[in-house]
Amino acid sequence: MWRERALRVVLVVVGLLFSAAIVPVYWGLRDPAGSDTGDTMMMSLYFTLGVFLLIAARNPSAHRSVIAFAAWSSFAHAVTMSTQGLEMPSMRNGFLAGSGVLVVIGVLLIALAPGKQQPRDPLPMSDQTEKSVPV
Repeated sequence: MWRERALRVVLVVVGLLFSAAIVPVYWGLRDPAGSDTGDTMMMSLYFTLGVFLLIAARNPSAHRSVIAFAAWSSFAHAVTMSTQGLEMPSMRNGFLAGSGVLVVIGVLLIALAPGKQQPRDPLPMSDQTEKSVPV
């Protein structure tokens, strides 16, 4: 029970954090010449993912794939950003700090993710044989 509550809290916090990406998207679309178009496009994806994480917070077990995607894409983003941070000394601190945040998000989502549910058989085997077509 505590695990599901913790997951819901993480989903809401991360969902709100990612949804806040709408702000740079808005400003990037308002002044495309003065913004980094790649960042604007990436932030639009994070905004969308944030909305879906907020939806997943209502029923996490029904949204396992969204939670897994958020976790693994956070790891992928962290690896890319860390690599760039190591190659660009002027951006190192910001990129490595951002990578750390993304790794924490990914670890929390994976650690708290709901387990796979076993499919339920609608009728026990004995009920199925009894309700077959009469002979």
